[in-house]
Amino acid sequence: MTVPPRAEYPDTRAWIRAVPGARTATPASGLPMPGEPGLPPDPVTLFVSWLGEAVASGVVEPQVATLSTVDAAGEPDARTLLLKDVTEHGWWFSSDLRSPKARQLEAHPGAALTFYWREQGRQIRVRGVAERGGADVSARDFRDRSVTARAVAAASRQSEILTDVDEYDGAVRAATAEVEGDRSFVSATWQAWCLVPATVEFWHADPGRRHLRVRYRRRPPSEAAAWCIDALWP
Repeated sequence: MTVPPRAEYPDTRAWIRAVPGARTATPASGLPMPGEPGLPPDPVTLFVSWLGEAVASGVVEPQVATLSTVDAAGEPDARTLLLKDVTEHGWWFSSDLRSPKARQLEAHPGAALTFYWREQGRQIRVRGVAERGGADVSARDFRDRSVTARAVAAASRQSEILTDVDEYDGAVRAATAEVEGDRSFVSATWQAWCLVPATVEFWHADPGRRHLRVRYRRRPPSEAAAWCIDALWP
């Protein structure tokens, strides 16, 4: 469906409402309800299964997520980044310790990751506490990056005001030479983070807005089952 240009609508609201929603490629049966067969007992298993389906169906960059944090004043902040791993412990990403998101996580570790796969009409929301990964995990993550990505990470003073592009280019060139000259080089400020989930919600879109929602909620350690699973009203 082609939406007519903005000029053909009385206002921006009408134009936005005319934009069609995504046609989901995955049937709603792809999300069983609690008590139905096929729903895993833990959210990591279901996430990895959904991620595999997204990759197989050609979803563009399904490993991209939005990380939401709060700053020192309690104001929300968000940015997109790459998921690096998913383990029994949680969802992994990385950043430079000098970056705003790292400083925010150090002060207020509560955070959220949001994945949205438009082609499948699926969304996953992970909420919990971010923890620093060990030095070995951070080093491996850094070395897995391309030479250019490692050089930029080592040279960049992320989010500071850039007044001289030549200074930036020179810093990257110097860092590139250092990275290429020492395969074991790891930036001292590179950090892997794990978002340890308290809740994980899986959302499957329906064209009529009768969306399906399933939430995993972590139980106290004293209870036998690790997760409580609920269906939520759309």
